[in-house]
Order: sequence, then C-alpha cells, then structure tokens
Amino acid sequence: MFKLLKYLKKYKIETILAPLFKLLEALLELYVPIVIKMMIDNGIDKGDNAYIVKMSVLLLVLAAVGLAFSITAQYFAAKAAIGFATDLRHDLFSHILGFSYKTIDKEGTNTLITRMTSDINQVQSGVNMALRLLLRSPFVVLGAMIMAFTIDVKLALIFAVAIPILLVVVFTIILVSIPLYKKVQGALDKVLVMTRESITGARVVRAFRQEEEEIANFNERTDNLANMQKYVGHISNLLNPVTLIIINIATIVLIQKGAIRVDVGILSQGAVVALYNYMAQILEELVKFANLVINITKSISSGDRIEEVLEIESRCEYDEIIDEDLNGDINIKFDNVSFAYHKGRAEAVKNVSFIANAGETIGIIGGTGSGKTTLINLIPRFYEASEGRISINGIDISEVNEDELRKTIGIVPQKAVLFKGSIRDNLCWRKKDASEEELIEALKLSESYEFVSEKEGKLDYELTAGGKNLSGGQRQRLSIARALVGKPRILILDDSSSALDMITDKRVREGIKSLDYKPITFIVAQRISAVRDADKIILLDEGEVMGIGTHSELVNSNEIYREIYKSQYGSEVDYE
Repeated sequence: MFKLLKYLKKYKIETILAPLFKLLEALLELYVPIVIKMMIDNGIDKGDNAYIVKMSVLLLVLAAVGLAFSITAQYFAAKAAIGFATDLRHDLFSHILGFSYKTIDKEGTNTLITRMTSDINQVQSGVNMALRLLLRSPFVVLGAMIMAFTIDVKLALIFAVAIPILLVVVFTIILVSIPLYKKVQGALDKVLVMTRESITGARVVRAFRQEEEEIANFNERTDNLANMQKYVGHISNLLNPVTLIIINIATIVLIQKGAIRVDVGILSQGAVVALYNYMAQILEELVKFANLVINITKSISSGDRIEEVLEIESRCEYDEIIDEDLNGDINIKFDNVSFAYHKGRAEAVKNVSFIANAGETIGIIGGTGSGKTTLINLIPRFYEASEGRISINGIDISEVNEDELRKTIGIVPQKAVLFKGSIRDNLCWRKKDASEEELIEALKLSESYEFVSEKEGKLDYELTAGGKNLSGGQRQRLSIARALVGKPRILILDDSSSALDMITDKRVREGIKSLDYKPITFIVAQRISAVRDADKIILLDEGEVMGIGTHSELVNSNEIYREIYKSQYGSEVDYE
C-alpha cells in the first residue's frame, strides 16, 4: 500500500495544507473549554453579564474561523485524494493493457476490474480521511491531555491512564482486521466472476433452464461474502463500544474526583467543566479515529491488492528493428516452437516448424482444441513461446519491440469485438489518420461497403457497446475491414468467417488475395473451403503438426486431412 503514496507527490502542497488547516481547527477547538471555564468562573459565578456576552462572541468567532479552516482542509484533502486516485487509475489501466494474454488468463478479468474500481475507490476514501483526521485526532487527544494537566495534575492522571489503554485496544483491532479485509475482497472477486458469467451468458442459462441453479450458486457466494463481512464487521465494531466504555468510566471517575476537589475548594466549577469537555473531546476524537482506522484498514487491504497488480511484470521494452525491416517484404519462421499455458500443464503447441513468406496465404486447420488459435497468438507475442524460436526476417521475435511488431499486424479475432462509437472510429484503430478512400477500400474488400452505405450517416453511423446493433456477420466483416486499414504486412484471420455465408467468405478471401502489397495471411478455419486455396496448409492435432502442404498434397497423402475432407464434402474425395 505504502508504495502507492508516490502518487501523492504531485499534490505535495495539498497534502501539507489539508492536515495543516485541520490542525489549526483543532487548536481552536482545544481553546474552547478554557473559554467556557473563564465564562463560568468569571462571568456566571460573579454575575458579570457583559463578560458572558464577550465570551459568547468569542465562542462564535472560534466556531466561524474553525468552520472556515475545516472547509479549506476538506477542499485540499479532496483535491489530493481525487488526483491521487485518477493518476493511480491511469497507471493501473495502462499497466494492465501491457499484460500478456498469459497474465490476464492467470489473474482473471473480473479481479482486474475490481482493482480498477472498488479497490481504487476505497483507497481514495482512505487517503481523503487520512489527510483530514490522521494527524488531527491524535493532536486533539494529546492536546486535551496536556491542557488537562495545566488545569489540575491529579485529575489529569485519569487521562494519562485511559489513553494508553485505548491505544492498545485500537491497534489490537487493527492488526486483527487487516488480513480479514483482504479475504473479504477476495470473496467479492468470486461474486463478480459469478455475476459476469451469469449475466453475459443469460441466454444460455435460460436455454438450459439453469436459472434456479445459478441463483442458488450466486446466493451461496453472496452469503459467504456477507458472513465474512459480518465477521470482520463485528470485530471492527468493537472499537466504538470498547472506547465508549473506557471513556465513560474515566468520565465517571473524573466527575467524582472533581466534585470532591470542588467541594474542598481546591478546584473551581469551571475547571471541572473544562476537564469534562476535554474528556468529551477525547471521546469524540477517538470515535472518529476508530472509524478512520476501520477505513484505513480497508484501504490498506485494497492498496495491497492494487500494488500486487502493479508489481506484475508488464510488457518489456526491447531494441526496435529499423523501420525498413518491417515495412518491406517480410517472412516469418517457426523453429521447433512449443508453448504451454501454465507450468506443469500439457503443451498446447508442440515442436511446430514452418516458414511463411511475403504474399503467402497460410491456412491452419484442425479440430477443436488442436492449438490453432494458440499458434497464431504467438506471432503478435500475446504469449511468449516456451521453447523454440520464432523469427521475423531472421531476427528473434522476442527482440522486437511489441509496438513496432504489432503495427505490422492486422488481427481479426474469433469473436468480433467492436466498440461504442462510429464505424469510422472503429475502423481507424490501426491507423488513426486513415483517409476516407482507405476506409472505403477496406470496406469493399471485406464485403461491408454495401450495408454500411445503407446506414444512416454511413461511416459516422453510431455503434452501441459491442456493436450489438449490427448482425453477427456484419460485425465480423467490419472486424476484417478494421484489420485491413493501414495495409498490414501480416494479416491474421482467426476463424473470422464463421458468421459469413460461403459466397461472402470466398469473395473476402479473393479480395485479400488481390492486394498489391502482398501480406502474409494466416487463415485459421474449421472449414476446408476457407483454406483450400492457401499456398500452405498446416494441419494440427493436439498441438502437433500432422502435415504441411497444399490442399492437393494433403488430400493425397494425409489420412487425417482426408477424414476432415470427407466429413465436410461426403465420401468422395477430390484429389485435384
């Protein structure tokens, strides 16, 4: 948590002024019991009304100035806390976007969202309260005790005994609560995972009539979360009653001893009232401090969770390949490449070797779970190969700057992902300054131009979140168009035609084949028709290459490929 305090460096003035104005307010508050003492002893006891009015005006002035100090402190504390949270959120979001697919898989999307939202909000609240009260409350407690000693040493000893006992209670509860709040946040992560899965998969849940089971699972997780919150809440809630008991006992002793001293003439009535007011101030500040401790305990727990994410290694910076290496014709070579998602798990890709030259179309085919998507995800370095070497123009891809590498790649993922905004905004993701002609060319190549032209506003037609106001086929075609903008040297189509009819799919592939800048095109597909015309087809089975060649070569020589062909085209095999 404390490493995150570096985000307050930009707000040094605010972090100084916020507690300073709070201390000034506290200083005025400590003077109030003395004014009341003088009002009782010199005004009420002697019947001096003018003196009473004078002291009353002084109390109003102290209250007004104290309020001004308090408002000023709140302004600076809020400014620092909001700025702190904003800068932290910016860095955390940027850091998470640099994670590899492997890291995101391991950490979980829902966990990262929790860090970005509720955890940062909790830390912001903790910073705000700490700037206002972390120094003020101890200052008032210590100041009240010192002022009590200036009035009567013997009665002030009651303060000296009560305060250490209170501090022991407070810090004991802190030490017990911090690890428990971490467990509460972990349980919250599980609830969020369940919530997201159930809502995004609502149609599937209803189709299989699993509503009651999902509700039961959700209730179980939320009940577990509630029980953990109650447990830690019970411990945290001990602060207020325990502090009240100790303070009230001290107050009873104070009044009893004070009454005796007043009765024998050692102490004035105003002095006893002042001591009682100082005891009340201590009680009020300790209640505030107890609530502050609870809030800071939660904030430390959330801050530790954020810190854990920030300490995860993000993208590394490597020496950049010169522009000419990536802007001209390129080739990609896989040399005995293997990859496993987690240590100790079976390899998803095993000893893959092939060469892809500029202008070639590489088809990748195989059954579900054969490693097709995993293989092409190694090219843009979404994952790093566990063994072997991937090179681009003879240079190990691990030495290539990720940004420079990905500038050369156009990717169409399995699931067509579009974002809220205009069609133009979505198409310009690869190239921000793409011209109208470039966008139209990409739309035509992807067979999207016709339906985009029919939309109100055409390129400026607004898409809803996820492009839900388009059909599945339209979203896929726009995803292909987006990948083509900026003339990528490597084009990856990961089963990107599953929602397209065969005629449209064929036209898209013919359009890509006709490109004058001749990219290396990787086509991942389930259908042989999508890769039949590829220059090279890679057949995968359980992560291993079972054959490489053209369609005619594989259909003549590879039994597995023939079986796939028969399953899609019938028993007759076309050997041409």
